[in-house]
Order: sequence, then structure tokens, then C-alpha cells
Amino acid sequence: MPRDGAGPRRPEGWTRFVTARPRLSLLVALVLTALAVVVGSGVADRMGSGGWEDPAAESTYATKALEREFPASQPNLLLLVGSGRVSVDDPAVAAEARRLTSRLAGEKGVIGVGSYWQSGTPSLRAKDGHEALIAARITGDEKAMGETLDRITPAFRGTHGPVTVKVGGPVAVRHEMQTIIKEDLTRAELIALPITLVLLVMVFGSAVAALLPLGIGIVSILGTNAVLRGLTEFTDVSVFALNLTTALGLGLAIDYALFIVRRFREELATGADPLTAVGTTLRTAGRTVLFSALTVAVSLAAMLVFPQYFLRSFAYAGIAVVLLAAAAALILLPAALVLLGRRVDALDLRRAFRRGDRGGAPRPSGADGTAWARTATLVMRRAPLFAVATTVVLIVLGLPFLGVKFGTADDRQLPSSAESHVVQQHIRDGFPGSPGGGLEVLAEGRATTAQYAAYKQRIAALPEVAQVQGPLVQGDAAYFTVLPRGEAVDDPAQRLVGDLRAVRAPFETKVTGTAAVLVDSKHAISRHLPWAAAFIVVVTLLLVFLLTGSVVIPLQAVLLNALSLTAMFGAVVWVFQDGHLSGLLGFTSPGSIETTLPVLMFCVAFGLSMDYGVFLLSRIKEEYDTTGDHREAVRHGLQRTGGLITAAAVILAVVMVAIGTSRVTNTKMLGLGIALAVVMDAMVVRSLLVPAIMRLTGRATWWAPAPLRRFHARFGLSEGEPASRAATEPASATSAEPAAEPAAEPASATSAGASSRVESGRDGESVEARG
Repeated sequence: MPRDGAGPRRPEGWTRFVTARPRLSLLVALVLTALAVVVGSGVADRMGSGGWEDPAAESTYATKALEREFPASQPNLLLLVGSGRVSVDDPAVAAEARRLTSRLAGEKGVIGVGSYWQSGTPSLRAKDGHEALIAARITGDEKAMGETLDRITPAFRGTHGPVTVKVGGPVAVRHEMQTIIKEDLTRAELIALPITLVLLVMVFGSAVAALLPLGIGIVSILGTNAVLRGLTEFTDVSVFALNLTTALGLGLAIDYALFIVRRFREELATGADPLTAVGTTLRTAGRTVLFSALTVAVSLAAMLVFPQYFLRSFAYAGIAVVLLAAAAALILLPAALVLLGRRVDALDLRRAFRRGDRGGAPRPSGADGTAWARTATLVMRRAPLFAVATTVVLIVLGLPFLGVKFGTADDRQLPSSAESHVVQQHIRDGFPGSPGGGLEVLAEGRATTAQYAAYKQRIAALPEVAQVQGPLVQGDAAYFTVLPRGEAVDDPAQRLVGDLRAVRAPFETKVTGTAAVLVDSKHAISRHLPWAAAFIVVVTLLLVFLLTGSVVIPLQAVLLNALSLTAMFGAVVWVFQDGHLSGLLGFTSPGSIETTLPVLMFCVAFGLSMDYGVFLLSRIKEEYDTTGDHREAVRHGLQRTGGLITAAAVILAVVMVAIGTSRVTNTKMLGLGIALAVVMDAMVVRSLLVPAIMRLTGRATWWAPAPLRRFHARFGLSEGEPASRAATEPASATSAEPAAEPAAEPASATSAGASSRVESGRDGESVEARG
């Protein structure tokens, strides 16, 4: 029987909208999902594998100008010609190499073909004399270049008389990376889905309840693929974003569905009918899900500040998948729950393992939470010790990040067996002067031969310059190729970029090349990072204030969330930059971290940390509103949400680890790094540090100046102050403004707010009011 004894209540507002025609809602969702499958099919083929450069940078301008005016200066295809034990200058070898060069020059879509056997350039010949290069440029966009590469590669790869040919160069690296990412993504989904289903069955017991979150995740992923496919018609989108779509689509959808299904089952266990249970669930757990989705979307939206389309792509994918996951959880899931009713507990797979089962409905996962209550009590009893010890450990784990070195993504992202990686490694190890890794200086404006010669001498005098080639003049433009003494992107090469840009010249000069792109990318990141950080911090502070009405808790949330990420950043440097565990994890360390990766990982991990933080804080806030007992509120909040947050974190970590099995190093770093951050946040920060800090700050945790209390009373995400809290608050804290009545709120506010009501559970204990 319903708890109030008045029979089923008529659904109102959002509940009425999503449950009026549940079968029709699910049918429409099925049709839209089928359309998303059609629209989103082949999305990976239309996505790019670059996007690390700043489109407004000097190096980007120079690269495009050189492609336009001097296409041969920007080769993106390299054929590594090996001659076995004889010299590449052997007549038979040279004749075959010239034939291959001529044949390549005749291929459609290929321009600027040149080779060692034509030019005799020393940098195109290996130091041991047994390998040399044919260089060319494939024209068109990434899709066209990939099609051309697929067409011509079979004709050149392999043995040709006295020589063997391997295909490499930037276009081959990008194409091979796209292919591997698509294969790895399929494998990750095949790994993650069955493991996730098993974990959900362990959490819920019921196979029917376990399938609901998984279905919401699949709908979110397919819908996001369709959104990304549409975006590729208007802008560049990175293929790496598909990994985030899978991870967040499964992870967040499962998080949201876990809280909603759990709350629905709790309501059924108290005697509510399915329609009433759905209404209560949407007013409580549903509001928290909506609020949580907003906090995650805010963190991901910060990447739109950056000019690199690699980062912006993750914002597109992340915002789409978060909003779709929340929409599916708040629209489709309630409709399914209305239809299922008490059958949501069907196929209870744990019944055989439970002793003393009396045949009743399964108890909601985490309904007891005794262990978490004991943990909270212990932590708060020794709050200074836990606060200091946990903080010190997290800081120590993050110390390796102080030695971070930033670089660019190159062929070493690929497995060591990948052909394009093999070619580039041969060039790095065996060729002089970093061919393909030099710097190009574009000179624009009329100049005399003497002026070009004088400028070339000034460049050659720079300490980091090994060789200067050129100029090659065409009309009012010319370009020089500058080979650095060391690696293409090491610190001396980056300093050389600045030195070249400072050299006096009687004409306009622009510098590009791998090191120049890196320098400009780092500058773009540092220029936009404060704005992105400010956006995340300010909006997060505002949202958490609207949830809690405190000015202290938002500051705690931001600081503790940032602290929870230290282990991730330390591990990224220790493992992926310094190369520890590279053999076990199967990757080649380039000795640096790609410049945009820390920004991406921060935004994603910070958003996920806020996701868990919102669920914990909302439960603590509800209990504090009810009792006015700060310590009991913290204990009760961890008791009610600790198990569920941990289960959600483990499931998301499983998905991220599946992504981390990728053979592409950046994807592996993203998956494993965020998995570590999620686990540390749920099991260390939420379980130990948050209760310790909140115990130390005591009732001051809930402080806010009078004007902000009045603002929260009017606009905050709550349904008014319960009398029990008013009786315990000082007069200054309760007399600012009468509590707003729910009936006075518009429907939109009602659906977005967070409930403070407490309902009596079947065992006389408080039933969770926020999922």
C-alpha cells in the first residue's frame, strides 16, 4: 500500500509527460535509434586523425602557403627503399629506384615526387648506405588522401627486383591510426559490454534491472555517433572522440540508470504503485541526475575554448553523449519502468545465493550500507589524520607530473609492428639530419639573390642549425629548409624556432615544421587554459551552490576534485612519458606527452568527479535539511551512496580500461588514466577525504552570507526548508525569507530542482531522496 494511505496519486508535470504513453515513447525511441544507426554508420571514415595544431598560428599559415606554392616542400608520403647488403648507389638498385620514382609520379593525386636517386640529397640516404627515400605528396582532404593511399600502396609495397619497399610518412601514419582505432573500438565494446552486464547483475541481482542501464548506454552511444556524423558535414572532428563516446555513453548512462532504477525499486519496496514510484523517483533521483549531467557537460564544454579541433571534438562528443544519456535516463527509462512495474525485479539471479530469503522483493543495492557508515564514523573520529594522510599521498602520487615534457603525436602512437612506425623509426635511427622533421622558413616579398644569401648565412650561424637548404624561389615567395642538430622536437629544436623567428630579414618570414607546430600549440594551450579553467570553476561553484546553499562546499568540491586528479597526472608521466610498464602495456614511449592530452584528461576526469560528488553531496544535503545534524548528515550520506558510487565507478573504470586496451598510445593513456582517476576519486576522495574535511569544517560547512541565503531560497535546487532544520538553525539563518512552496514553482523549475523530502522506509529508516 502507498505510504500515505491515500491511494495512487495523479502524476503531474514531467512525470505525466514521460509516462502518459509509455509504449508510444519506447516505440518512438526505437525508431529514432534505428535512424541513428543509419545516420551514424561510417562516421569514423569521415573523421580526422589530426587536429593538434592551432589554425590561427604562424606555423599553420606557413604550412598552407607552402602546400599551395611549393607542394614538393611538404611531402606526406615516404617510400623507404632498402637495397639489402649492397649500396643504394649500385646501378641495378638505382635503376629500379628511378623506375619506382617515375611510376609514383604518374599516379593520380600524387605530386612533388622526388628521391635520393634524382637529387642526391644526403639527408635522403641512410648512414649505412643500404636505405634511401622516395618522397611525394598526396593531395586532397584526409578522406581523399586515404583513398589514394589505399589505391597505390599495393603497387609499391614489397619486393621489386633488387629492392624492398615499405610505405610511411604522415599520411600513412594517420591512415593506419584511423584503421587501428576503429578496430580497437570494436574490440573495446566487445570487452566492456559483457563485463558491464555481469557487474550490473551483481549490483541489482535482477537480470531485467541490469539490462535497463545497458540499454540506455547503447542508445546514448548510437545517438552520439549520429550527432558526430552530422557535425562532420560542417567542421573537422577527430576520430579519437569516438573513444570518449563509448566510454561516457556506457559509463554515464549506467551511472544515471543505476540511481534511478535503485530509487524506483526502493519506492516499490515501501508499497508505492509503479506510477507513483516513478513520480517520486523523477522528483528526487531524476533531479540529481539532471544536475549531475549539467556539471559534467560544463567540464567538457570548456574544451570549446581551445582552437585545436582535437580538443573541440571531445567537447562535441562529450556534451552530446552526456545530454543524450541524461535524456534517455529521464524519458525512456521511466517509460520502461512504468511498463515493467514490479517485474523490474524479475530473473533474480542472486536468489539462489541468499540465505533466509523469504520470497520478498530484492532489497535495493546498498540499502544497508553498514560498512560505509562505519567507515564514515571512523574517518570523522580521526578526521585530521585522514585529511592530512590522504592529501599527502595524493600529492606524492602527482609529483612525477612536475617533470612533464610536452611533445607532438607521431608514429610512436602506433604499435611497433605498424609499417608506418617501422619506416619512421628507421629514418630516426639511420638517416642524418632528421629528414621530414626539419623546419621550413617561408619568405614572402620580393628579394634579390644577395638578400636571400645573406639571410641564409644568418640562419646557418645559429648554434642549433646543422644544415640550411635553399632557397627555392617562385615568384615573390621562397622557402628554406633548416635541419636542426638534434631530434625534430626536442628542446633545442623548439628554441631554434624562436631563434629563426627572430632573425632579421628584408622580407616577411614564417616558420613551420614539427617543432614550430609544437611551439605554437603549447602557446595556444597556455593562452586559452586560464579561460577554460575559469569557466569550469565559476560554473561549478555556481551549480554546487544552487545544490547546497553553501559557499564553503563549492570551494571544497573544486579543490578536492582537482586533488583527486593528481594520481592520474603523476601516472601519465611515470608510465607513458618515462616508459615504465611500457613492455607490460605494449606501447613505445616517445619520451613526451602530447600537448593537448592533459587538458582533455583534466576536463573529462573533473567532470566525472563532479558526477560522483553531486550524488554524495545531494544525499548529505537532504539529511542535513532534515535533521540539522552535520555529523550525522555526512555519515548518512556516505552510508546511502558509498556503495552505489563505488559500483558506478568500478563499472566506468571497466569501460575505460577496455578503451585502454587500444594499440594507439594516446587512447591507451586516456583510458587507463581516467580509469585510475575515477577509482581514486570514488574510493579515496569520496570515501576518506570528503568526510574528513567536512568533519573538520563542521557546521561552518553550510555557511553562506544572508544575501546568498535569500538567493538560494528563491532559486536554489530544493523544495523548501523542512521544519526540523528550521528548529535547529539560528534565527539569522532561517528568518531571511520564507520557504518557497512547491505549488508556486513553475513546472520547469519543479523538474529541475532537488527534493528535500524524506520518506519513511519499510524498516523505519530514511529512504534515499536523491537516488
